[in-house]
Parts: sequence; structure tokens; C-alpha cells
Amino acid sequence: MSKQEEAGLILKLYELRRDETMRKARDWFFLDFAPESVADFNRAMLSEHSGHLRMVMSYWDMAAALVNHGAISPELFNDRNGEHLSVYAKLEPILPDIRAAIGPQFLGSLEKLVDATPNGRERLLAIRQRTRTVRTQLAASRQNGPDQS
Repeated sequence: MSKQEEAGLILKLYELRRDETMRKARDWFFLDFAPESVADFNRAMLSEHSGHLRMVMSYWDMAAALVNHGAISPELFNDRNGEHLSVYAKLEPILPDIRAAIGPQFLGSLEKLVDATPNGRERLLAIRQRTRTVRTQLAASRQNGPDQS
């Protein structure tokens, strides 16, 4: 694959992320979806957000497959993306239970890419910690109400 074709794929992935439905799905996934168990995951899969959840997961697993199969170099992909790590970080703690229910291949391409990413597993830990901090801050601000200053 030429560098120009690779660049075209990166731009196409970016264009797909800008789709209105995909933006809504990503917003929901990152702002509202906080699964702590496979039951939480299953509730989301059976909710009005099922399409959002499936869209985000399948998008990033597909993008990872493009990298894993050489259509996009890992270096270029990781230079331009980080959201895939956040998606995997959110699901990794419950992934064994999801795979037990759905199948061992679930998010396999994404996991393979994470493992091939320099410091990938360490980055997941940092992402999860940052997410916990942000969620704690958001919860505190919601309890305190709007800023009165």
C-alpha cells in the first residue's frame, strides 16, 4: 500500500468519525456509558443505545483490523488516533465476561492493536485513572449545582 493510499484511509476514518450519528454514539459512549459489569453492558445492548454501543465498538475494531492487516501502519494510526485506547480501556475490565457470553473473538482486532502499541497496556491504566478522576469531578459539580461565583 502506498503512503498516499494509507493517508486516504486515515482521512476516511476521520471522515467517518465526523458523521452525525457516529458523533452521537461516541458522545454517549464516553459521557454516559460506564459499565462495571457484563450486566451493565447487556443493559446497554438492550437499550435505545444499543446502536450507539455497537457502532463505537465495531468502528474501532474495524479500524484496528486495518492496522493489524497492514492497510495502515501502526505508527501513522497511533500518531493520529488515541480514542481506540479509551474504548478498549473502558471495556477491558469486563471483557472476559463479555467474551464468555458472545465469543472469544469479540474486540480481538482492537486487543491485538493495543498489545502491539508501545506502552499500550500502561496507557490503558492511565486512561482509566483519568476517566475515574473526571467522573468524580463531574459528579461533584453536579451535586454542588451551577457555579455561583
